[in-house]
Amino acid sequence: MRISPLPPLPCLIAFEAAMRHGSFTRAAAELHLTQSAISRQVAQLERFLGKKLFIREPRALRLTVSGQNYAEEVQRLLVTCAEATETVMKRKGHVELTVACSSGVAVLWLTPRLGRFRAAHPDFHLRLIVNDSLASLSEGEFDVGIYYLREGPPAGLAARRLYDEEVFPVCAPRYLAGRTLRPADLPQEMLLMLEDGQRQWMSWQAWLAQNGQAEARLEHMLVANQYPILLQLAMEGQGIVLAWRHMIDACLREGLLVPACDASASLGGGYYAVWPQNRLEPAVARTFRNWLVQESSEGT
Repeated sequence: MRISPLPPLPCLIAFEAAMRHGSFTRAAAELHLTQSAISRQVAQLERFLGKKLFIREPRALRLTVSGQNYAEEVQRLLVTCAEATETVMKRKGHVELTVACSSGVAVLWLTPRLGRFRAAHPDFHLRLIVNDSLASLSEGEFDVGIYYLREGPPAGLAARRLYDEEVFPVCAPRYLAGRTLRPADLPQEMLLMLEDGQRQWMSWQAWLAQNGQAEARLEHMLVANQYPILLQLAMEGQGIVLAWRHMIDACLREGLLVPACDASASLGGGYYAVWPQNRLEPAVARTFRNWLVQESSEGT
């Protein structure tokens, strides 16, 4: 039996995105189309239905009564279709998951754990995007991200806290030869610093200020724009670097690094799982996000 009447699928997708965003422009950005293309597809759907779906206001879209009723059903059906499609693709081994994170998270925390996830979900194809700036990523580029945040997620993203922030200085065991420094001693040491571009992360100046050394003058500094490079320098005994609890735990367990000082500090931030809020979330993304929460709760 022929299923009829059926509107064009691209029109339904454009309508659903415009409904969620309340904007043709933002829907176009999500779907990688032009604003005029989204507008045309919605207009085509309205002609097909013989009903107006949106009241077009100068700075927003507002659903009509017919639009509201239709939107609820269309979204439900698109979600069902997406989940059914994903199930079939999973059986063929073609479910792709795109994960974004900073270089520090990728090297120190995620890659040592990915083997466990892949063993549990061998049908998932993983794609890793390493980008230290969450703000530079668009919502369409990734399914789940792992990032340090101090003031909550950027607009358009939802977030789930994984770890609280705790920052303390570390160095190679041979650098201090068994000594433990006081915060007041640190400004005279070789301090390994992340460049100013990463301002969300705690700086040495902020760490020292929280430990009673706000006026300290730093005598020796080595600056790099990627945290894993600073960590490697510290492991080679070339200075002291600030370390984030949980990110650095494996290096401490293996004896590659040791605390240089008993003090620690926090700016109230933490590490979060983040994901696009205004996009239909695939089941694979929820599976990975739940796995992240489990990994963080186990603390291994």
